[in-house]
Amino acid sequence: MAAAQDARDELVEGLGEAIAAGEGAEWVDWLGGDMVTGEGAEAAADALAADNDAHVSGFGAAEVNGYPGYDVEVTTNYTVGDSIVPGTENQHAKADATAVIKPRCELAQSADPEKDVEFVCDGDDAPIEIDPDDFDLDDLPDASTLFSVHLAN
Repeated sequence: MAAAQDARDELVEGLGEAIAAGEGAEWVDWLGGDMVTGEGAEAAADALAADNDAHVSGFGAAEVNGYPGYDVEVTTNYTVGDSIVPGTENQHAKADATAVIKPRCELAQSADPEKDVEFVCDGDDAPIEIDPDDFDLDDLPDASTLFSVHLAN
């Protein structure tokens, strides 16, 4: 989850930079989740694993139903210890998961992406309108409004 959340933050930052730069319709690609590079994703997964006395033992980009994400496997730094299952006391626990980033917004029907920054997010009837000439990153909705992050398996 940490890797996908980090990539989501990257998407929001990139969206903001594209809007601020007035780069025409490039902001639509960021809003659609198409621009994920995941530069800090593995480090975010490593940090969360370390917080839980574990380490990342497998990491890779993933795509599920067209949505970008990450496959991560973690292994505990400690052994299972005494157990009712004989022979497992020296084994390390492992877990793996795939988390994906799903865009929650799309271009408003009335928008011209070359001129307007106007999009609609899930659950909202009114479009979000942003003036690129008078834009601040804080003008964007919260990252969780723009993109959901959830486990795919």
